[in-house]
Amino acid sequence: MEKNNKIKSFFAERAGRIKRFFTHLPLFAKFLAVMTSLILISYLVLSSALMVFMSNHWTKTQRDALMESVTTNAQYCERIFETCHSETDFQNALMLICNNIGVTAKSTDTDMFLCGTDGSVIVCKDAFQNGYSYSGEMVCFSHRGYKIPETVLKEADKGGYFKDEKIQGLYSEKTFLAGAPVKANGKIYAYVFSAAPVQYSFKEYSKNIFNMYVSSAIFSGALSLIVVYAFTEKLTNPLRQMSNATKAYAKGDFSRRVDVKGRDEFADLCQSFNRMASSLSIMESSRRSFVANVSHELKTPMTTIDGFINGMLDGTIPEEKRDEYLKIVSDEVGRLSRLVTSMLNLSRIEAGELELKLSDFDLSNTAVTCLLTFEQIIDKKNIEIKGLENLEKTVVHGDSDMLYQVVYNLIDNAVKFTPNGGNIEISLTKNNRGEAHFWIKNSGAGIPPEEIGRIFERFYKVDKSRSYDTRSAGLGLYLCKTIIEMHGGNIYVQSVKDEYTQFGFKL
Repeated sequence: MEKNNKIKSFFAERAGRIKRFFTHLPLFAKFLAVMTSLILISYLVLSSALMVFMSNHWTKTQRDALMESVTTNAQYCERIFETCHSETDFQNALMLICNNIGVTAKSTDTDMFLCGTDGSVIVCKDAFQNGYSYSGEMVCFSHRGYKIPETVLKEADKGGYFKDEKIQGLYSEKTFLAGAPVKANGKIYAYVFSAAPVQYSFKEYSKNIFNMYVSSAIFSGALSLIVVYAFTEKLTNPLRQMSNATKAYAKGDFSRRVDVKGRDEFADLCQSFNRMASSLSIMESSRRSFVANVSHELKTPMTTIDGFINGMLDGTIPEEKRDEYLKIVSDEVGRLSRLVTSMLNLSRIEAGELELKLSDFDLSNTAVTCLLTFEQIIDKKNIEIKGLENLEKTVVHGDSDMLYQVVYNLIDNAVKFTPNGGNIEISLTKNNRGEAHFWIKNSGAGIPPEEIGRIFERFYKVDKSRSYDTRSAGLGLYLCKTIIEMHGGNIYVQSVKDEYTQFGFKL
């Protein structure tokens, strides 16, 4: 028991080492090793099957050849014996049979002899060969000691005998032995037997076949390994590139891309990986821009508030102007509050914590209420408002607070980007399918065509050199798009340079 446990422990340890070694191999080496092993196993299985096939085929070939040989000689003996009418004829017949058996044995390279019904040899192939003495019985001294077992003779009586085994008293090694009865005048007079050693003859045959097999296997195996190596390299190269690219991404370098070759699943994977890298690059750029913008947006009002409050406390700002400066402080606080609210909403949306509180409400009332909050700025910029007279009660089913935020952001954008003396047009309609369509259109510089496709991206801001929006963090339109899509609707933008910009959504 202790010895068995030691053996099990030894093999378990070796298996563990092999497993750990294989685990740390690169994917290329693993795949190549597996494919090479499969090829070798296939060749081993094929060679085993070939050996079995060769053995069976060789046995059948030898059986057919030996059975044909003994059957032919048995028929020859039958014809000879049927002409015998005296002792002299019988002796002459034995001489003819001996000669014929010797010729047949020599041509087939087998041991052949004729035995009587008691199993004793009466004629053999070597009776007249040099080195043997003729005793008158036409049997050499070597074959005189042979005696065929009775069980073999009985089986031969049935029409023929063939076995590949050791025959006690005849041969010391495994031998093909075939026999056929000699009948004359309806009586069995003798048996013809032919023998051939299995080991020697099969060894030569299998050696030739195996040499041909090995030559073919080496050639095809080398070709297979070349193909497997090339295929493995092609298969693992994209993965290697992806691995190197991800390491670069982890360090902040999103410039790496994977080569796309072909149109298979790996090509699709590489294309998806490259698209992901581009998205990450854009996201990282937006994130950095967002951090810079938020830092600036937080710092600027806080500095303004701090400066005005300190000015009031130390008397720098006279008392008669404190209301004016308190109004500025209030605006800056409101600006900070809106920024923080947008950031909190964004965080809740990304975390999946923002749930809709659905109810039926009048969207036109929401639009008018939002517009009134910008009354002072509209009057200051002398902006003309169009379309209010056509607004009708439009009931929608949604989250009133969140849709208020959407309408507020769209109006806020329109007011900020409309130049002095410009105009804003508002429309709200409902079709026969129950879809509410809200849009707001403002005159102005419009959005550049190269930037309109990114206007709803998170943290994105239109080029500052052309934008009136110097106080935005780039979150408003992203929040609008997200909220509308949460309601199952869609949002769009249209713009013509130096003419107008129009935002709208459907619910």
